[in-house]
Amino acid sequence: MAATAHLIDLTRLVSRQGHRTLTGIDRVELAWLSHLLTLETPLYALVRTPAGCLLLPRAGAQAVQDMALGRLVPDRLDLLSRLTRRGNPARGRAETLLRRMAIARLPIWALARGALPQGALYLNFGHSNLSAPVLAALGKAGLRRVVMVHDCIPLDHPEYSRADAPAAFAAKLAAVSAHADAVIHLTHATRAGTEVHLSRLGRVPPGIVAPLGVTVAPPDPSALPSGLDLTPPYFVILGTIEPRKNHALLLDVWDHLAKTSAPLPRLFIAGGRGWAGPDLLARLDRHPPGVIELPGLSDGAVSALLSGARALLFPSHAEGFGLPAIEAVALSVPLICSDLPVFHEILNDYPVYLRPDDIYSWSETIKEVSGADRFAATGSVHVLPQWQEHFRAVLTSV
Repeated sequence: MAATAHLIDLTRLVSRQGHRTLTGIDRVELAWLSHLLTLETPLYALVRTPAGCLLLPRAGAQAVQDMALGRLVPDRLDLLSRLTRRGNPARGRAETLLRRMAIARLPIWALARGALPQGALYLNFGHSNLSAPVLAALGKAGLRRVVMVHDCIPLDHPEYSRADAPAAFAAKLAAVSAHADAVIHLTHATRAGTEVHLSRLGRVPPGIVAPLGVTVAPPDPSALPSGLDLTPPYFVILGTIEPRKNHALLLDVWDHLAKTSAPLPRLFIAGGRGWAGPDLLARLDRHPPGVIELPGLSDGAVSALLSGARALLFPSHAEGFGLPAIEAVALSVPLICSDLPVFHEILNDYPVYLRPDDIYSWSETIKEVSGADRFAATGSVHVLPQWQEHFRAVLTSV
């Protein structure tokens, strides 16, 4: 049944106001917002704030897109935002603007009741605002609820999550099990893992497997930091610095290479510091030989950096999809990554696969690649997924 209207939850994108770069999940929510704005189907947006939920018209959804892309920078703080967003004034200014644009300001129990046509489709891509009260209220209002579950890493690998993440994620997944009308999975591997958890919760909603598309910005060398030496060989690790991404292994590798390999290749860490433990941050603060942090790069700068790299290094302990790996393949950049099922499913034999705890193999492979004139990926990849195929797979299934 075709949706009479789309209601996209943009709580996550609004919450990210004030942050310099978008995360992978942020980018997925933004990609969906951008696509829905091109459709003729009536579009609304939902944003949860400390004073309840804002129901926004298409113009409000457009404003969120403009803010996420830096085309709109709100400059006013109303009294409510002054009281509730003292630690994040950028988010407060965004919510101030959206309150002025809202069709309605609603408590959770009254979500969308009477404001949207029967048969409207609620879409949640950001793991935000996922609670039993929210999903139940939307169901009572006659909406079909479709939720993307990127992965279950907080449950499968709590050691790589913040202390409060497993319990919070378990509550979200319980709400999905009880109330979602469909779940979007990014790969068959993540679907299998997620549905194990859903079955334990008592109900497995119908699933849709729809791999994410890839959008690569044109390389923009002028956006890289002035004076950055891009003389080969160098390698890149892309993403927020956190335990799951396994930057520690690469620091161990570079310590080893500094003692055994000359000349020493450089390692560019393209990503900001997340919640990494103090030991890892202390190691970075000591500026290990050959290791350079590059936080806050634009998409064009990242593409330029990757384009000249010997390889993208991706030693993650766990991934739900791994957008940086897909971006590297799209740029024909060689890839050395962890031996994870999700990568085999998407990337076939394109990468060099290594165990994420095998310092010796990583060291030897990087040493070999550094000495080559230009390391070439010899494997093949399945046809890279496209965003239009992803959107079509979801919207024709629900």
